[in-house]
Amino acid sequence: MSRPLDIDVSALERFVVQAKAATYVGGGSPAPTQRAGEHLLTYGDGPWSYQDSYVGGADFCGQETVRYHDVPVWSMIYSAHLIRPEVLDGATAGRVIKQALTAMYAEGRFLGGWTADVDAWRYADTSTGDVTRFTGLETIERDGERLYELRYLGGTVRE
Repeated sequence: MSRPLDIDVSALERFVVQAKAATYVGGGSPAPTQRAGEHLLTYGDGPWSYQDSYVGGADFCGQETVRYHDVPVWSMIYSAHLIRPEVLDGATAGRVIKQALTAMYAEGRFLGGWTADVDAWRYADTSTGDVTRFTGLETIERDGERLYELRYLGGTVRE
């Protein structure tokens, strides 16, 4: 089945921001999963549904998918790791990311060009493209040293 021709890209972007804000950043409850070690967050609003499936914790990889009327229309993959876990642990990285992304999502967007200082940490997100095709890098630094990074890419999909 192909992507619906009437998909509204602005509505898609609004939904992606809404779903991201309600799940990981918003403390959404994990959904049951059949795969050992997998974490699954879900969100829905009318004809839109969102899934974020990932494995790992401090270092992790995952995929987000948006469906419109049950048809996949958008996806993003990501991979993250702590560069110096003895300096920045997973719990602290998660707290910094949640605070920074909460502020970015409040602006109604999820793609880069964003920095935030959270305590002694500097969060930065840079990207190229738009909701239909993009790549990006999320980092956390302290005193100019990169301690965490997440690479992501994605966009609209169709059969």
